[in-house]
Amino acid sequence: MQIAERIIITPNPVADLYQAFSRFGYRLATAESCTGGLVGGLLTSQPGISSVYVGGFVTYTNQMKIDLLGVDAAAIAQYTEVSAEVARQMAQGARERTGAEVGISLTGVAGPGGGSESTPVGTVYIGVSTPDATYAVRYCMPSYLPRHEIRSRAALLAITLATKEAKIYHVICQNFGQNS
Repeated sequence: MQIAERIIITPNPVADLYQAFSRFGYRLATAESCTGGLVGGLLTSQPGISSVYVGGFVTYTNQMKIDLLGVDAAAIAQYTEVSAEVARQMAQGARERTGAEVGISLTGVAGPGGGSESTPVGTVYIGVSTPDATYAVRYCMPSYLPRHEIRSRAALLAITLATKEAKIYHVICQNFGQNS
């Protein structure tokens, strides 16, 4: 798991993602749990997004994560569904099942209940997967925020992180001769 860095959300992160993915010719797939399709909804508000967004999976239950994304049931049992390992597997599953270059996922506790001492309300893991790397970042938002605010912030963070990752992946492909 990576330690979350400060991510600056621009005034229009969806347009930024669309421009970056269009410029590089990349496609994005999403796998959402705690956001329940909010990322996909935000993305599809952008005209022309179908040229870069292939679609997404809303996998709210563990069984759906296993059946649709190929998440290992043993990983859920060992780490719980709100974990870096499950976020990584969700992102990779979305990318591999759609053929997209980038997959992102979200799993977390939006509240107001459901949190624990180790995973309090406001905890969200965002997974990112490219052909070169798959990782997850943990974000901890204030637990006093209302559910809709935690979900909204998580969705914008995921979109921003996907844009950043597409730019990094493009640089790697250009500098090391991999297919872009």
